[in-house]
Amino acid sequence: MPHPALKFPARLLFIIALPLVFWLALRPAPDIVQIVSWQDKLEHALLFAALALLGRAGWHRRSGTLVLGLLAYGAAMEVAQSFTPWRVGDPLDWLADAIGLLVLLPSALPRRHHAA
Repeated sequence: MPHPALKFPARLLFIIALPLVFWLALRPAPDIVQIVSWQDKLEHALLFAALALLGRAGWHRRSGTLVLGLLAYGAAMEVAQSFTPWRVGDPLDWLADAIGLLVLLPSALPRRHHAA
């Protein structure tokens, strides 16, 4: 469980990050050095892992809701990108988003209590 003092800043950053990331995703793609052919997918996974961890810090008991919300957010982003002339909606990007969300898997699974 994250420290209680981090809850409010994490929530605030998460709420600010969502529209900012969405807006950036609809802008023309910046020219960056591509090191590997699947770099875009890695960037999607890392971004969604970061969003998931930030959201988890703000809402530590809502991992399942957070995963579903971020999956819908990623899908909406890909649909919105398909309506721009400079971006392409890619289902594999959404899959990479989902892979990034796997960082929440341990917190979403039911915990077993061991008898002492």
